[in-house]
Amino acid sequence: MGNKVKSIGLIGLGMVAGVAVSLQFSAIAQKVTGSPLPLEELRQLSDVFGLIKTDYVENVDDKKLLTEAISGMVSSLDPHSVYLDKKAFREMRETVAGKFVGIGIEVGMEDGYIKVVSPIEDSPAFKAGVKTGDLITRIDGTPVKGLSLDESVKKMRGEPHSKVTITISRKDEDKPVILSILREEIRVQSVKAKIVEPGYAWLRISQFQEPTVEDMARKITALYAQDPHIKGLVLDLRNDPGGVVPGAIGVSSAFLPKDSVIVSTNGQLLDSKQTFYGRSEFYAVRGKGDPLAKLPAALKDVPMVVLVNAGSASASEIVAGALQDYKRATIMGTQTFGKGSVQTLRQLTADTAVKLTTARYYTPHNRSIQARGIVPDLMVDETADGDGLNSLRLRESDLQKHLNNDKDPAGDGAVQKALSAQRDELEDEQRLASAAKKAKPVEFGSKDDFQLAQAINHFKGLPVKLSKVEATPAPGGDVGEIKSDSKAEKSVDKGAAKPAVKPDVKPKAGDKKPALKQPLTQ
Repeated sequence: MGNKVKSIGLIGLGMVAGVAVSLQFSAIAQKVTGSPLPLEELRQLSDVFGLIKTDYVENVDDKKLLTEAISGMVSSLDPHSVYLDKKAFREMRETVAGKFVGIGIEVGMEDGYIKVVSPIEDSPAFKAGVKTGDLITRIDGTPVKGLSLDESVKKMRGEPHSKVTITISRKDEDKPVILSILREEIRVQSVKAKIVEPGYAWLRISQFQEPTVEDMARKITALYAQDPHIKGLVLDLRNDPGGVVPGAIGVSSAFLPKDSVIVSTNGQLLDSKQTFYGRSEFYAVRGKGDPLAKLPAALKDVPMVVLVNAGSASASEIVAGALQDYKRATIMGTQTFGKGSVQTLRQLTADTAVKLTTARYYTPHNRSIQARGIVPDLMVDETADGDGLNSLRLRESDLQKHLNNDKDPAGDGAVQKALSAQRDELEDEQRLASAAKKAKPVEFGSKDDFQLAQAINHFKGLPVKLSKVEATPAPGGDVGEIKSDSKAEKSVDKGAAKPAVKPDVKPKAGDKKPALKQPLTQ
């Protein structure tokens, strides 16, 4: 895959350069680069473009070549810069807005099939009778086995009011269940909340979208209406891949003093050198007022635990980093993904855009999370038996061409080496454990949620079962050290796997707020 991407990138660069030569190097290009363009190299690359047109085994459409050229050039920069064609751009905008066209189910993979984690309430799938635990074996007659989760998700998407037929295997049914469902626009609920037990609340954010701050405010208000004397709040950011920066700023601001620094960014452009504060102009949707204005005053002081894991990335790391820097919350779980870069959307046409890495972001105490992540205050595995395949997940530091950590470039390699060593040590044991028994996926927020139970124990001063695996320390060892003001136990890491959970749309990166020129993260 790496070689394939590299090849596409090289060819793409040549094609774009060829176009630049044919356009006689526009004044805009000269102005942007700030230095003379390398004419000799550009001519060589232009020759490659010509060779493809004349010598390649088949005729290649110019438009296709140029589109792939742009895509290859951008994707060769880093893992998060990408060219968005018409379809990808539309899907990204839908996801940022918290809406998409589909049937309305959260899904994961199990034994090569699509497992329904949960139908979204009042969605077409919910009304058609799709149930939690159903296995989707065919989509429009196409077998699901052999398809990736993303490929299956795309097949369930489509135009409004178009029909999709799914074949379901259900435990209590002798024959396959075949359902024809009309696709509709689905509103994704990125925030969930409930009272776990009297005095203790759970607030989950699965992705940062444009409506997230408003949705969170409504959920918190409802929690305090149900129990005005909340003694502990768990903010669950596990498997949250990120999203829009204003969402992360708003969520952080809800728990921190007004005007607190939430995150800062730094890049080449002047507008990438910014500091974002806990004020409504940095997170509120224009014209709608401050969604946090009427939150209970007790929210600023309620004891907090933030749950994170290797799937917590980008915007969720902004939140965890801010709350950790101000010692507002205890961060619990496993080391996060480590995506500390900002992507900005640059629209090319009405239907296409480039999502380009334009800056790194920093926590209030000027920590760079890039390629390192947030180290929890309390390392706690996903289950009582270990962290499962969560410990074997790829992280930012594993990705080819990832940006280094500019605050500690040498430490970037040390982090990657340490994480790889941890995975190597656990790999054989994990495979044996996974083969020995079929693990039941952890349902976040359920009575079987081990990490949530440990968070409640922490609030109560009861023993917290800590992970066997140590975190990779931050430079100097003064940030993210393992600490606990509760009694701690060590756990045996024999882990069980938890499949990725997705709605029937692949999560994309967020959008920026044009009025503030705010960046987006993925």
